Amino acid sequence: MTDAIAIEFDDVVAGYGDLMILNNLSLQARHGRITLLIGPNGAGKSTVLKTLFGLLKVRHGRVRLEGRDITGSTPKQLLLDHGVAFVPQGRNLFGQLTVWENLELGGITLGMKTTRERIPEVLERFPRVKERLHNAASTLSGGEQKQLEVGRALLLRPKVLLIDEPSIGLSPLLVQDVFRLLRHLVDQGTTILMVEQNVKSALKAADEAIALESGRQVLHKPADELLADPHIERLFLGGAHAPSAPTTT
Repeated sequence: MTDAIAIEFDDVVAGYGDLMILNNLSLQARHGRITLLIGPNGAGKSTVLKTLFGLLKVRHGRVRLEGRDITGSTPKQLLLDHGVAFVPQGRNLFGQLTVWENLELGGITLGMKTTRERIPEVLERFPRVKERLHNAASTLSGGEQKQLEVGRALLLRPKVLLIDEPSIGLSPLLVQDVFRLLRHLVDQGTTILMVEQNVKSALKAADEAIALESGRQVLHKPADELLADPHIERLFLGGAHAPSAPTTT
């Protein structure tokens, strides 16, 4: 791991229509680490991912990736030019298509030849999905569907992976499988920015944690320090700005 900054929000304002969710947000996530975003509902965690991936317009401020200004870039530009992939919350598969066909669509920007060359490599990471290659995606279990979504993103060999609530609908054992996979990706050099409500489990997998409240950063700590904090429940459910939880960088 290095101390190089991979992702930077500088005084960013963004939201939906007239409703601003990020309020002059400034934060940094380091290269080759899992940075976990925590905070109460409505704090702006998922909005950070959507803004970074170009799905929401930046109204004010700048977003930088490895020092380059990417403010206003489209999802396609971020994917092709900067190696950013996004696995959103919920299920985002084509249920009536097979596992193989979903993977082909996931790599459409690569061209079919490259996609087909990379699919076997991705499937080696997900043996349960590999066994269901010709089944409709809708017939897969919740855990298998999430693995397929992550696998589809990995086809792109992303430098930066944004992942929103990977544990939704998964059993505790499958959640640990997902976190182990993310840890392995980081060990290979991928930078991950993650939103996850299963905070205690996610902190065990993460390197750093950033707490948001009302669209602003109120805390940035090493994940293991935060996990040991007796006030952890308050920290991610609200009130992270209290004196007993000082902000560090």
